[in-house]
Amino acid sequence: MTSEALGEIAPGFDLDRPDCAPMHKTLEQLQDDVGHVRSAPAEEGTLEMVVVRPDVGERVVLDEARLDPAHGVVGDSWKDRGSARTEDGSAHPDMQLNIIGSRVLDLIAGGRERWALAGDQLCIDLDLSEVNLPPWTQLSIADAIIEITDQPHTGCRKFSSRFGADALRWVNSTEGKALRLRGVNARVVRPGTVRPGDTVAKLG
Repeated sequence: MTSEALGEIAPGFDLDRPDCAPMHKTLEQLQDDVGHVRSAPAEEGTLEMVVVRPDVGERVVLDEARLDPAHGVVGDSWKDRGSARTEDGSAHPDMQLNIIGSRVLDLIAGGRERWALAGDQLCIDLDLSEVNLPPWTQLSIADAIIEITDQPHTGCRKFSSRFGADALRWVNSTEGKALRLRGVNARVVRPGTVRPGDTVAKLG
């Protein structure tokens, strides 16, 4: 596994540093540009970026990553973070991977160097809508296979602080939830090594 520091995104990156503040678009601007998101490919897309979160407030952008059924993205803190959605507070197996559409990031992040602020491990150019990717749809990425789960992925206060209150309203709107603008949760079904530029293909 290798890493590539892009801009300020690196171990120890302070998400609250003033010089890392994202560009905030208005709700009207985002709604005007939603066609860009809707035009994402439905069957075959591209893995645009892979990010791991070694600890709270840290991001590392990888140029190669290992997907593992027991660990999610190797090097990420998913397993250590736990989940409020499990009875014992352990990591939720259906929330190993957070996936966000790269076209959404195009609109809200204010530059590719800010994409990792979202905290999603996989940034993909693919139609993530519920119509196109219902729960338990499988995707291949290189030799790995992942599966979309039924766990919702919604915007939160951190998302608002990084991309703006209007961006939060946009992704949590009725249309935003149908398009899954905030992204989807997934799990690793078959292990493999993935790299930015790999094809992401819908299976079955």
